[in-house]
Amino acid sequence: MPFKRFVETGRIALISDGQHKGKLAAIVDVINQTRALIDGPETGVPRHDIRLNQLHLTKFRIKFPFTAGTRVVRKAWKDSKVNEQWSQSMWARKVEAKKKRLELTDFDRFKLNHARSIRNKLRTTAYLHLKRLSRKKKAAGKDDAKKGAKPAKKAAAPKKAK
Repeated sequence: MPFKRFVETGRIALISDGQHKGKLAAIVDVINQTRALIDGPETGVPRHDIRLNQLHLTKFRIKFPFTAGTRVVRKAWKDSKVNEQWSQSMWARKVEAKKKRLELTDFDRFKLNHARSIRNKLRTTAYLHLKRLSRKKKAAGKDDAKKGAKPAKKAAAPKKAK
C-alpha cells in the first residue's frame, strides 16, 4: 500500500498557506473531498475549515471522537505530547534550519561561507593525507610480496684458483 498518511479524524497536519502558515492543527472532520475542519488548540489555530491543498499531513495522529469539541482535542493533544514529538522530528528541524537561514544577514552568510571553506580545506587535507598513507602501505605490501615471490638466488660456487 503506497499511502500511509490519510485525511482522517485526528491526523495532525502542518498548515502550508494562509494566516496560520507553519502551525500544526488536528483534522476534526472531513467536510468534503477538498475541505476539512481543523482545530489547533495548543498552537493558536482556531477551529475553522481549510482546503486540503493547504495542509501537509504528518505521520502523527491523535485519537478523539468524531467532531469532538476543542476541549477534547486539547486533552488528546496534551496526552499524546504532539508538540514534543513534532519538535523531535526531522521535518521540524529542517523547518527551523530553513527559518534560521532566511534570517541571516550578509555578514552572517559571509562568516558561514568562510567557515565552510575552512572546513572543506581541512577535510581535503585529511583525505589526501590518508590517501597518501594508504598508497605507501600498498606499495610496501607489493614490495614485500615481490621479494617473497622470487626464488632465492643460489650462492655462487667458489672459484677455483689456477
